[in-house]
Amino acid sequence: MLYKITGRVIEGDGYGRKIGFPTVNLNANTNNLPKDGVYAGTAELEKQTYRAGIVIGPHDKIEAHLIGYGDDAYGKEITLELHRFLRNYKKFNTEEELITQIKKDIEQC
Repeated sequence: MLYKITGRVIEGDGYGRKIGFPTVNLNANTNNLPKDGVYAGTAELEKQTYRAGIVIGPHDKIEAHLIGYGDDAYGKEITLELHRFLRNYKKFNTEEELITQIKKDIEQC
């Protein structure tokens, strides 16, 4: 599986940063997204490539945690490549359950 999404980084709600997993949120110019879920992939930002955990969520929400990236990406163009489907999108009952699952997802990335 290889699927590419290119767009600009937009401001999200800051929740990923709050729980220790900052994400870039993407404004993509496509209506042809893969099914909602969590994917292992890569992100190309400013001619650098990062391993990434990528979420395609409800209402075409796209966000990615770039492993090893810590700068400000707002307004910059990014290309995400989805390499492997990890799991279905899911709402968690507690923040602790979500953090535990994110750690597992990142290990697979």
